Amino acid sequence: MWDYTDKVMNHFLNPRNVGTVEDADGVGEVGSLACGDALTLTFKLDGEGRIGDVKFKTFGCASAVASSSVLTEIVKGMTLEEAERVTNQDIAGELGGLPEQKMHCSVMGQEALVAAIENYRNKGKVRHEKEGTIVCTCFGVTGEEIKKVIRENDLTTVEQVTNYCKAGGGCGGCGGEIEKIIEQIQGDKADTHRAQKPAKTRKLTNIQKIQLVQQTVNEQIRPKLRADGGDMELIDVEGNKVIVAFRGMCAQCKMAEFTIKDVVEAKLREFVSDELFVEEDKDSAGQQHDHRGDGQ
Repeated sequence: MWDYTDKVMNHFLNPRNVGTVEDADGVGEVGSLACGDALTLTFKLDGEGRIGDVKFKTFGCASAVASSSVLTEIVKGMTLEEAERVTNQDIAGELGGLPEQKMHCSVMGQEALVAAIENYRNKGKVRHEKEGTIVCTCFGVTGEEIKKVIRENDLTTVEQVTNYCKAGGGCGGCGGEIEKIIEQIQGDKADTHRAQKPAKTRKLTNIQKIQLVQQTVNEQIRPKLRADGGDMELIDVEGNKVIVAFRGMCAQCKMAEFTIKDVVEAKLREFVSDELFVEEDKDSAGQQHDHRGDGQ
């Protein structure tokens, strides 16, 4: 049996916003019964252009129901621009994490939201053809879809890709092609990181250091923690001391000290300065903050 969080079980047993919005402004349909998961998401805008009502219908497992349910709660009241910035990691994080093998359910929810917004902007027209060439014929997953989940979730193995979008989970014949896509994406990311990496010989002002630390936390560290249902907040920077607080699953993790040294401190030293060291602010543990506005 899957190790589901209490939030996942709550949304599965008591799903919110189930059904279809009448006279919907946007309709998004993803997946198929043949593949085992299908989701339809509908929304209607209020007078201020925000998502006033949103509902879903899904055929799938507990993770699919829970992901769809919590997604409707996340986006209700948002503008379409705000809703477009919601990621599958946000969905999984709001549930306290999902089993790695069920992350494709959070991806399906995010894809349904994007499809519904696109449907609204295209005045009800439905795009029947997927963008890109089909790579996984068993589940009808295109190369563009595979590239998207690799980029957004920093995936490095075929098994991870299967967990996030099912590609490679059938006959396995597309495994070699998926590996090539992974190598291409990760190679491009490595080149970009090297190009963006600051020269450590350059002396940073305190403001520059703080800005660079925050950027590294948002781009290099938090996505990795969120993939496991956790999160982290930058509390302060005092000279070369960086003070952080763990959130979500990370707040109760027995491996927090390992995470500080081998993940957080290592990344900050790689992208900011070799002189930085990290301390955890345990006094603020459990004090959740809303990070949707930081672009992550």
